[in-house]
Order: sequence, then C-alpha cells, then structure tokens
Amino acid sequence: MDITLVSVHWLYLLFIVLIIGFMIRRLDTTVLCISGIFLLGLLATGDLPRSVSGVFGSFIYAIKELLGTILIISIIVGLSRVLTRSGINETMISPFARLIRSPGLAYWVTGILMMVISWFFWPSPAVALIGAVLLPVAVRAGLPALGVAMAMNLFGHGIALSSDYIIQGAPKLTADAAGIPVGDVVAASVPLVLVMGAVTTAVSFWYMRRDMKSGALTMSTGLKADVAAAGSPSGSASAPLSPRMRLFFAILVPVLFALDVVLMFTMNLQGGDATALIGGTALLLMLFISMAVHRKKGLEEATTYMTDGFLFGFRIFGPVIPIAAFFYLGDSAFFELFGKVLPEGSHGIVNDLGSALASAVPLNPAVGAVTLTAVGAITGLDGSGFSGISLAGSIANLFAASIGHGIATLTAMGQIAAIWVGGGTLIPWALIPAAAICGVDPFELARRNVKPVVIGLAVTTVFAMFLL
Repeated sequence: MDITLVSVHWLYLLFIVLIIGFMIRRLDTTVLCISGIFLLGLLATGDLPRSVSGVFGSFIYAIKELLGTILIISIIVGLSRVLTRSGINETMISPFARLIRSPGLAYWVTGILMMVISWFFWPSPAVALIGAVLLPVAVRAGLPALGVAMAMNLFGHGIALSSDYIIQGAPKLTADAAGIPVGDVVAASVPLVLVMGAVTTAVSFWYMRRDMKSGALTMSTGLKADVAAAGSPSGSASAPLSPRMRLFFAILVPVLFALDVVLMFTMNLQGGDATALIGGTALLLMLFISMAVHRKKGLEEATTYMTDGFLFGFRIFGPVIPIAAFFYLGDSAFFELFGKVLPEGSHGIVNDLGSALASAVPLNPAVGAVTLTAVGAITGLDGSGFSGISLAGSIANLFAASIGHGIATLTAMGQIAAIWVGGGTLIPWALIPAAAICGVDPFELARRNVKPVVIGLAVTTVFAMFLL
C-alpha cells in the first residue's frame, strides 16, 4: 500500500484525537475540522486547488445530509412559537395541571409531559411550551423551581433528546457516521434509553426528596429571579383566539401528531420518510394556525414564524456542519470529494482503521461499551450534544469492526452519553433554556444533575456490555 495513502488514515486518526482534546479543553473545533479536511485532501491528492475545493464540497455534502434534520427542527420551532403566542399551548397543557397536587406528582407529571412534548417539538421549544404553565402550578404544589428545572432537563434534554424517536435527528447523525440504517440505531437504543432514563430520574428524585426533608433543598435554592415572573407567559397574540378556537387547536395538534405516529408504525416509515411526515404536518399546522390567529396579517406572520424557525435551526446546526463534514470523510464522502484515491478494496478510512485495529488489538464488548460512553461524554463537553455524535458513530463503526458485532448498540451508547452530557443536563451553558424559564442558576442546576447522570451512565454502560 502506498505510504502516502497509509498516512491519510493516520492523519484522520490524529485529527480525531485532536478534536477530542479540543472538546476536553472546551475549545471550538470548527477551525480544526476545516484544517483536517484540507490536509486530508492535500495529502490524498497532492492537488492544492482540489483540496481547497474539497473544504467547500465537504460542507455541501454535510448540509445535504443534515438538511432534512435542520428543516424539521426549524419548522417545529416555528410551530411552537405560534402555539405559544396564541395561547394554544396553555390550553393543551392545562388538563395536566389538575394532576399536580404534591411535589412528587409535580416532578413526575412535569417530567413525563416534557418528555412526550420533546419527542415532537424537541426540548428547547418544549421548555417554552410547558414552562410558563406548569412552573407556577408545580411551585404551588411544593416543588422548588430547581426541582422543576431538573425534571425538564432529565426528561426532555436527557431521555427525549437522546432517544429522539419521532424526529430522528440524533439517530440519523450517528447512523450516518456509523454507516448503518437509522432504524438499527433506534431499535438498539430502546433498552439503553429505558435503563438510562429510569435510573437517572429515580436517583434524581431520591436525592431531591432527601434534600427537601433535610432542608438542603428549599423553595429558594438556586433562584436567580422571581419564579412567578419567570414562569409567566412571555407573549400574547395580536389577534387572540376565542376559548373555543383555542380548545379546537389544542385538540387538533396532538391528534394530528398522534395520527402521524400511527401512520409511521402501520406504514413502516422511518428516517427521512418519518421526518417528512412530521415536518409536513407541522408546517401545515403552523400556516393554518397563523392564518386563524392573525387573520389579515396571517400571510406576513406565517412567513415570520418560518423565518424565526430557520434562524434557530441554522444557529443550532452552525457548529455541527464543520465537524460533521470532517467525520463524513471517514466514509463515502471521501470518495465523492477526492475520487478513488484510497487503495483498491478500501471501504473508507474508518472501515480501514477498524480492520487494522481488529487485527492488531483484541477488543472485547466491555472495552467497547466503556470507550463509547467515554467518547460520547467527552464530545458532549462542548455543550451541544450534537456536534460530537458523528464522532461516536465513527468510533462505534471502528470498534464493531474489531469486535465483530454490536455496531448498533455501540452507536446508541455513544449517542446517549453525548447527548445526556452535552444536550442540556450537565454543561451549564446548555442548561440556559430551562434555567432561565425557572429562574434558577444554571451552574446550581448542573451540579444537581451530576450524580444522577453519572450513576445512570455507569449502570447503562454495564447493561450495554451484556447486549453486545
């Protein structure tokens, strides 16, 4: 094999190590990923113009792969804003408020409702959807605002975002990087998500009740601002809907999404097809509700909601695109951008590395599970949760090639670890949405989440070893 082409593999591996190092030190990886793309192209082709073009081409490739995910998130954010502004979200959630009569019920009802809504709307919009209504109710029931924020984080940014069964943005990123179907990752993640979610939320609840009894956690713990003010509705419609119309839309929205779920199961829709169904439903709902709420200004306001959603989507995925572009080079993107420059019989850089590792290092399921958890947790240190899950998928591919099986389980384990750490449960700057609406200090919220999440990851990793 040509020494230059062997060097391509080593250079790719070197940049993976550097990216992990940057994430540990909380440094931005964008410039590093772009440099890696350029140097890989230059080393493989020896052609400077082609290498420069490859950087831009890799971005186009990544955007094409991510575009469906970006669009669905953007549309759903636009829908969530019109629901919030029109007051429909309050009507949707108000029946659950009647169930909250104790701190324990407040924790579990808030958390479970957050999880369900987050599966359809993603956690950040879901915080806005339910926080304004349930926070004052939960506080009146005796649950500190910090406890409400914990429930939102663990159930929404933890369970719902790490599984992402409806929108399937996270499984698609990891599945693409691992080179397996989205459905395989989703199926493999079910038992892991159940264990991680059950252990983490139960441990968090136990610690919370213990500290409430001892006085270590009070109604004022972690508060930064007045809770009532933080939880009050943040907007009103310029042309408010009548109570009857709000009730109509409050029923229509969940019913249509429930029908989507039924269709996804009956018609076996997964990945892009499932995303398209949810996205089309959300888009039509947003337009229909905008016209009903704003009447004569409905056309202009509908465009505004769409624009706001797109701004949110590209702002969230801006840091993801460069790192995804780099990790896509480990698979088919390298051939598309730079041609058949790898050795005959090569199936991509990552697969080649996996084969080499399989012949050099006898790995076992225990080492693989621990490694993927560690890699996922490290990649989550940037506070995104999504920017590093492509890395988790690539490494799962590499380790599975060595072990001989278990790629879907390893990929799901890396995805769960990355999103639980970086998606909004441990990194303070990723906790801001829930912390802000609950009026608590994000650093205190992160501190409260550390033990439950670490214990949950440890138990889930051990459980994953038995599945491999």
